[in-house]
Amino acid sequence: MNNFFDRFRDPLVLLGRLLIATIFVGAGYSKIGGYEATQGYMAAMGVPGALLPLVIFAELGGGLAIVLGFLTRLAALGLAVFSIASAVIFHGGSADQVQQIMFMKNLAMAGGFLFLVAHGGGKYSLDAKLFGKS
Repeated sequence: MNNFFDRFRDPLVLLGRLLIATIFVGAGYSKIGGYEATQGYMAAMGVPGALLPLVIFAELGGGLAIVLGFLTRLAALGLAVFSIASAVIFHGGSADQVQQIMFMKNLAMAGGFLFLVAHGGGKYSLDAKLFGKS
């Protein structure tokens, strides 16, 4: 059974990177278009709106790094920390079921990023091409 999965390891790592990064690339891009509204939401949650450029950089830059497999482990670690922090700040402690689901979603994404920290970006990554390792 392991031989079957091993045969598809590299394409699955690439697919996993694309899937986990999609939400971050999309969210970062949408924050550019909705800049003022996002700053207002952040301020309402007690986070200074002046941090929005860093949030956009983390989501869009980190997401694109994961897609490309560039500095995968570092980008994945940053997005894991970001996911946990946003879970606690924006979704934690609420009795609302939607917010609880969003909290758990962020933790699940952090778990996926920790797998990338542990295993790297795989064969189909810029890390493999530039540095000869995944």
